[in-house]
Amino acid sequence: MADCLFCRIARKEIPAKIVYEDDRVMAFEDINPQAPAHTLVIPRQHFATLNDVGPGDEGLLGHMLLVAAGIAKEKGLHEKGYRLVANTLESAGQSVFHIHVHLLGGRRFAWPPG
Repeated sequence: MADCLFCRIARKEIPAKIVYEDDRVMAFEDINPQAPAHTLVIPRQHFATLNDVGPGDEGLLGHMLLVAAGIAKEKGLHEKGYRLVANTLESAGQSVFHIHVHLLGGRRFAWPPG
């Protein structure tokens, strides 16, 4: 989708503090952090929600999680813990309709989350 915010960030039309990128995914710092560490991991391919991902996309989703875990380790979050969140649709808190994983860390989190 040409006008999607995250697609535009992935194409580097909009600046972002990129912490990781490869041919399938990009990770960048959230501009409105909800924790001391808040990084977003997005696929370069556009999927509006997790409801739009299908058979054959398991490798991409797994890669996103492995990238998030690698960034958590680089930031030292792996020792005390971190949270990965993927919101789907408005009532769950999704505000940008391009799938993404929030990597949150650097503070204690409560459960249940919301």
